[in-house]
This record gives sequence, structure tokens and C-alpha cells, in this order.
Amino acid sequence: MSHEFDKAYWEQHWDRAHLDHAAVVSRMGPNPHLVAEAADLAPGRALDAGCGNGAEAVWLAERGWHVTAVDIATTALCRARKYAEEAGVANRIDWVEADLTDWTPPEDHFELVTTHYVHPAASHGALFDRLAAWVAPGGTLLVVGHRATDERAVHGHAPPHEATFTAEDSAAGLDRDQWDIAAAEARTRTVTGSDGQEMTLHDAVLRARKRP
Repeated sequence: MSHEFDKAYWEQHWDRAHLDHAAVVSRMGPNPHLVAEAADLAPGRALDAGCGNGAEAVWLAERGWHVTAVDIATTALCRARKYAEEAGVANRIDWVEADLTDWTPPEDHFELVTTHYVHPAASHGALFDRLAAWVAPGGTLLVVGHRATDERAVHGHAPPHEATFTAEDSAAGLDRDQWDIAAAEARTRTVTGSDGQEMTLHDAVLRARKRP
């Protein structure tokens, strides 16, 4: 089954979030790969591309980052704003409703550009090229997503094929004269769903630093 990841798709996704696997996972807090890979970075300007319910944007804001958080879904942004207000960091986050495939940020560059499980309507490669261009010299690109795999998670869950990629392929798209690759690998982790059952997630993680 193919998927068109447009605004209608994402509004429906977030509207039924209480039943959705991805939403169950996201409510568990910020993505652990962000926590592991960005904890040592000095705060500056960050772009959270496809911010969803705001867990990553809030985590960054709590650590001193000024965050531009972008998502195509009005429903997701409403939830994210409420989350940020409850966390007391709403003044450190700018929320933008936009399609990342044609949006251009008003800022020239960000010290951190990160995205988590983004499902672009265009190709991953085209979107990642756009994200990489928005990283400031000396800044970091962090991409976390569904790894392309033949394996399926517990309970038969698997992301749509169009939503998967490999970190190695994404790293190959970066100019090695401009980028240092810190990590480009497959990672597997286990989470517990709202029903108490364990689920295995197969992730692709790319962390790269743009040379000054």
C-alpha cells in the first residue's frame, strides 16, 4: 500500500493519535537519539523539522536552545504548543505550520537541524538536501528515522516502505569536503506501548557536522 504524506494524511494521523503506534511512542518523551547525540552541543538556534507533538522541541528549549518547530499538521502544532506552555518554555519556541518540501526558513542558518521520523511527500534525499543546506558552518545535522528493513516489529507493526531510508545512503549524499560524519548507522531499540507490550523499533541515525 502506498501513502501520500500530505496535510490530509497528517491531520488524520494526529486526530486519531490515541490509537496510533507512532503517537504512543512519541508520548514517551524526546527521542532518545536526540538526547544522546545533542546533549553535548552548545545551545544556539535549532530547527525541529516535522516537530509532531513537540517533545523534541521542548527538550531542546529546556536546555537553552531557541527552536523553530515546523509541522504540516495544525492538530500536531496545537498539541505541541500546549505541551510547551505546560513545560514553561513557550517563549523559546517559534511554531510554524508549513510543508517542509517547499518552506524556506527566515533565518539563514541553524546551529542544529534535526528531524525525527519525517515522512516527506517528496523523496527523503530531496528533503535531507534542504535540511543540510540550513545548517550553519560548524553546526550539526541530526536525522533520525525508520530504517529500511525486512524485519517487522512486535505485533506486526512496520512503517510504510516510503517512510524508510538508510543512514548510510543519506550520509553518502553529503559532500565530504563540507561534512564530517559522526554517525551513520542502524540502531534497534525496544519500547513499551500503552498496552504494556514491548515493541522493537528499527532506526536509522545520521549525525554530521558541517565544517566551519
